[in-house]
Amino acid sequence: MSEQGPQGQQVYSKEQVRRARIVIAVIFCVHGSVAGSFATRVPWIQDHADVSAGMLGLALAFPAIGASVAMPLAGWFSHRFGARAALRGLLAMWTLALVLPSLAPNLGTLCAALFVYGATSGMSDVAMNALGVEIENRMDKSIMSGLHGMWSAGALIGSAGGTVAAHLGTDARVHHLFAAAVLTTVGLVACQGVLDLRSAPDEEPPPRFTLPPRSALLIGAVGFCAVFAEGASLDWSAVYLKDVLDSSAGLAAACTTGFTLTMAVARFAGDKVVDRFGSVRTVRVGGGLAALGGLLVVLAPHPAVAMTGFALMGLGIAVVVPLAFAAAGRAGPNPSQAIAGVATITYTSSLIAPSAIGTLADATSLVVSFGLVTVLAFGLVAFAGVLRTDGRPAVQPNVDEAVTPVNRKT
Repeated sequence: MSEQGPQGQQVYSKEQVRRARIVIAVIFCVHGSVAGSFATRVPWIQDHADVSAGMLGLALAFPAIGASVAMPLAGWFSHRFGARAALRGLLAMWTLALVLPSLAPNLGTLCAALFVYGATSGMSDVAMNALGVEIENRMDKSIMSGLHGMWSAGALIGSAGGTVAAHLGTDARVHHLFAAAVLTTVGLVACQGVLDLRSAPDEEPPPRFTLPPRSALLIGAVGFCAVFAEGASLDWSAVYLKDVLDSSAGLAAACTTGFTLTMAVARFAGDKVVDRFGSVRTVRVGGGLAALGGLLVVLAPHPAVAMTGFALMGLGIAVVVPLAFAAAGRAGPNPSQAIAGVATITYTSSLIAPSAIGTLADATSLVVSFGLVTVLAFGLVAFAGVLRTDGRPAVQPNVDEAVTPVNRKT
């Protein structure tokens, strides 16, 4: 149980905060597992709904649309019900929504199912990141990069389970029903251990729908650059090696896998780097590595050079989004609203990046497309300073025996 500190603030002991960190890491892993479970069964869902590749591309835009529309609601839910109850409900909605796409018999129902899938994903994403920032603000070290590393680990776990299910020929409806039951149970149990933060009685509730606050725009722009590079690399790296450098299909697929693994490893190591060098310097160096990687891709005479370039891009952008969320949580009095604003901008980037790369490649070439990615990577170097909000350090000083909330009335 927490106690009331000065002016009604909730006070948590170091041990309570440490336990909460472990629990929120499990929640990030659960969230990622849902995404991985879904991604591996998209071919089955396409066949079941009887949609063409073009129709599927249209349907796959709806998760990002649903997330962008619904994410501002997350702050209202946290204010109304408290952080623990809000996360418990939103995470359960997300894990259960995994079942919906596999039930869709046609394009219309698939689009509707994916809209709900994306909306619940976005709201739970904002709620868990807001709690992650609150925990980081109570500890003497960065944790957000590691939490996003747990999301990546969860995605790998979910995709591994989906790969096995697909190999065995398991109906995706059965697979997703089982996965949803397991992940919902794990999520509900884990949510019991998060910090039960509540707004002060006299605190104004955030609006249910709002544009991103001004404080989130520049921070979101940094996240936009990183997510654009991530989306472009994930969706087009294999195509780049195959079409531009005439590599084998196996080598092209290995490039995408290497990029994903590089990002996951870098996120797990990122917290120690941030603690040592700070958010701004970390992002500037990371942006430099990503830009160097982009140049290697654009100038590559051989697949090995391009693969090295994609690996460097993964290494350079891995910690940017976690640090953008952390900066947003320190940028104003309402962390959930600011994080929702940054998340909306980054989700928009993930929505437009793959199609923008393809459109530009059709008009020019894939080499030119990744020239654009390289320019955006340089943007990380130029604008990294916005992650230092209000002159505050990335990590708040710890309190000797107990830790009180920072930048939030509770």
